[in-house]
Amino acid sequence: MKVTKDTIIADVLRMDRGTAALFMEIGMHCVGCPSASGESIEQACAVHNADCDALVEKINAYLAEKE
Repeated sequence: MKVTKDTIIADVLRMDRGTAALFMEIGMHCVGCPSASGESIEQACAVHNADCDALVEKINAYLAEKE
């Protein structure tokens, strides 16, 4: 499955728990908080002032390596 900026963080974590490290690398230490269950990657990046496109690219590269 390909991740987009509209993908909900909790859905990404369900795909592969290892993706949590990618969120944490950019300061999103709240991946386990209730907001993660309904917040898109784009929304979280806006709150955390992070580059959404770069994070999505990194997540997709990580998931592709696991296939």
